[in-house]
Amino acid sequence: MAERTATAPVTEHDDEEGYTGPATVVLDGEEVPVQVRLECRHEPFDGRVHWSGRVLVNARLTELVGNGGADVELRTGAHSAPGRLSEPDMWDRYRVTGVGHPPFALDEPPEPETD
Repeated sequence: MAERTATAPVTEHDDEEGYTGPATVVLDGEEVPVQVRLECRHEPFDGRVHWSGRVLVNARLTELVGNGGADVELRTGAHSAPGRLSEPDMWDRYRVTGVGHPPFALDEPPEPETD
């Protein structure tokens, strides 16, 4: 079984298939600085890009959202997108999902998946 290790915040875009690093969650007009791990894919069934990931533990975000979910804006630098936070997992990380252009730069559109 793989061993879990704590990770330090990443400060730049360093993921080939997504984005890992600093971001801002905007909820009810409040901007909350967070760390995220995001990825995206083209969904052939609806022809749209779906992006998702995790927001690492953040006390202020937990205060604002609690155990429910919330509609948010997620920003990474000059890029932003509307998304949805789900309830937190057992490690107090929120899952974030969205459809359409992701809140990070894409070098090229994701390749369509084929079966």
